[in-house]
Amino acid sequence: MRRFLAVALSAAVLSAAALAEAKTLRWSSQGDYLTADPHAQNELLTNSINGHVYEPLVVRGKQLEILPGLAASWKQTGPTTWVFTLRKGVKWHDGSDFNADDVVFSIKRLQGETSNFRVYGNAVGEPRKIDDFTVELTTPVPNPVMLEMLANSLYIMNKAWCEKHNLLKAQDFKNKEESYSSRNAMGTGPFTLVSRQPDVKSVFKKNPNWWGLKEKGYFDGNVTEIVYSPVKSESTRMAALLSGDLDFILDPPVQDIEKLKQQKSIKVYEGRENRIIFLGMDQAREELLYSNVKGKNPFKDKRVRQAFYQAIDVDAINKAVMRGLSVPTAVNLPNPIRAGIPKEMDKRYPYDVAAARKLLAEAGYPNGFELTIDCPNNRYINDEKICVAVAGMVAKIGITMKVNAIPRAQFFPKAQKMDVSMYMLGWGGATTDAIFTLQPVLHSRNDKGDGDYNWGNYSDPEFDALIDDAKGDTDPKRRQETIIKAMKRHHDMVFHIPLHLQVIPWASRASVFVIHRPDNWLQATWVKIK
Repeated sequence: MRRFLAVALSAAVLSAAALAEAKTLRWSSQGDYLTADPHAQNELLTNSINGHVYEPLVVRGKQLEILPGLAASWKQTGPTTWVFTLRKGVKWHDGSDFNADDVVFSIKRLQGETSNFRVYGNAVGEPRKIDDFTVELTTPVPNPVMLEMLANSLYIMNKAWCEKHNLLKAQDFKNKEESYSSRNAMGTGPFTLVSRQPDVKSVFKKNPNWWGLKEKGYFDGNVTEIVYSPVKSESTRMAALLSGDLDFILDPPVQDIEKLKQQKSIKVYEGRENRIIFLGMDQAREELLYSNVKGKNPFKDKRVRQAFYQAIDVDAINKAVMRGLSVPTAVNLPNPIRAGIPKEMDKRYPYDVAAARKLLAEAGYPNGFELTIDCPNNRYINDEKICVAVAGMVAKIGITMKVNAIPRAQFFPKAQKMDVSMYMLGWGGATTDAIFTLQPVLHSRNDKGDGDYNWGNYSDPEFDALIDDAKGDTDPKRRQETIIKAMKRHHDMVFHIPLHLQVIPWASRASVFVIHRPDNWLQATWVKIK
């Protein structure tokens, strides 16, 4: 009896210790993640939250280095052939075994028409199962950034689960499809999705069977539950952090940063994000959808595009709107320096209202015109405020610009259907190689995913040829020279109007320790809460 009591007491003590270690991470930002379907929307917050449930073949570490994920190892057996040895013993959240069939199925799903990742899915090639734990990928051309591409949120899904719930294709997000995968998930990752209430709250629980618990550096935090609650209001979000109702905020208001630094109960993290914020213009339609100009499209004329560019004072935006938390740039890439672009190329067309007016007059619009710009109001730092500032600036050259600022859940489907005349977009992530912007964002649109984010729908064969040459070039020097030529062409033609590189401040309770990565990705497996 005495021995039984001792064992029972010991078990109780261990249970109490386990409960004491259980930590809930309550965090927030200005908008919700868009969908629980990991192939439906290539948007950073969506990818990062889904990345706690689903996993790719290779993952990124704390310094953005490539590490084994669902693939334990890999080798390149030819210029266009890669072989991946899958990790054994991995379990799906329902307890079933992960294997090669799931990988082949997922890559095919990623390549589908409704997938928002098809440009990358196609680039990683044709998947073939060799055995239960070996998959071969054969690419159409050599892929010098294969591992970077696989780590770019190309998540693996359970084939049987997708078949059971009729999820053979990715959710058609832009056409507002509601599928089972919109609110439900079943992955192999460190957390399971318990509940998802869009725009209200999503809850995740630690997966006790995750393979990464046995690997050094994969789970060295103490979070056992994640509660994500989007809060649009800046003041409400900050009040919740200051009161202790939230542990972490991804996007504290830039005007509050200095005040937050004075709070002993708060910790502020700062650093430049790999993200370019820019404006795009419809350059394809014969007549703009949202403008008073009839019978023609002003943006087909480079002079008009350049007039808008030169009417925008990015230094004023940096000072007044971003409070210094932005880096004005002329290069439409998330990190021009790491992408190998010479510093001398980062030179904007000068801010010059008189020159802008002259260009408009030469193009046939001496009195300007009216149009609408579509912007998200809960995606990027001060996104709506930036668009409002731009509208005020172009008013000086006779442009009457209406700002249609809407939540990201409405903005992205609208823009992806190219239901825009002018728009804001941000682009970035963990990888800084230029091809990850050139191919999906700057290239002309095709049926393989190139140009899926070219919402202005311009097409320039000379520019496309440079991008296509760079795609499969395994000569680093020649490839870099081609990329530089492409970015010079983009600047000369004013296909977009780059604004700035985004700086990302984070804020947490002083008792919370996070890894602040330049891809703006909060990884809960590394979070420690005292």
